[in-house]
Amino acid sequence: MHILLIEDDVQAAEYLVKGLGEGGHVVDHAATGDDGLHLALTGNYDVIIADRMLPGREGLSIVRMLRADKNQTPVLVLSALGEVDDRITGLQAGGDDYLVKPYAFSELLARLEALTRRSQPMDLQQQLQVADLVIDLRRQSAARAGQQIRLQPRQFRLLEYLMRHADQVVTRTMILENVWDFRFDPQTNVIDVQISRLRNKIDKDADRPLLHTVRGTGYKLSETP
Repeated sequence: MHILLIEDDVQAAEYLVKGLGEGGHVVDHAATGDDGLHLALTGNYDVIIADRMLPGREGLSIVRMLRADKNQTPVLVLSALGEVDDRITGLQAGGDDYLVKPYAFSELLARLEALTRRSQPMDLQQQLQVADLVIDLRRQSAARAGQQIRLQPRQFRLLEYLMRHADQVVTRTMILENVWDFRFDPQTNVIDVQISRLRNKIDKDADRPLLHTVRGTGYKLSETP
């Protein structure tokens, strides 16, 4: 990966540059918000790591200006501000992920890899199928045994994610990050509610259920329990 690191803390920056470099990544470092914004606008990066509190221009201002310029490079915001409202503000500003200091380097690296995967173009596949359940990605429609299923946009996105991971157990965290774009658990039952509604739609009156709950772990879409 070609990474832009915008971090004014010298020790923290040296640590990240060294660690990411040892992993085979190329890192450009900016110590101020203005320098970071200039590099972000003129360079070609796979992902940007931006500290929230920076001299000259703070990190969320950089993110907002990038998005206003139609620059969609994934941005991981680093901050010591870890309250829920702080994280929500960071994501609403256009950040793709928000990591609270102090953090483990392994977690930062995993989040960077996840961001770059999500930023890659989706494949050109137009249909997904599990047993007699079929979704049309182009038309955003779903059917089981030839019978159309009416889904709300979020439900379709949830079903698409489950079908792309058919026969695999997906956790609540995976669903939050990939369907709701949350990088933290908002401590609500929104997933349970939507899974229940989706199950009622795709498994209602069917000979065998496809959407299974894996106790203590998550959910699985499969022909077999």
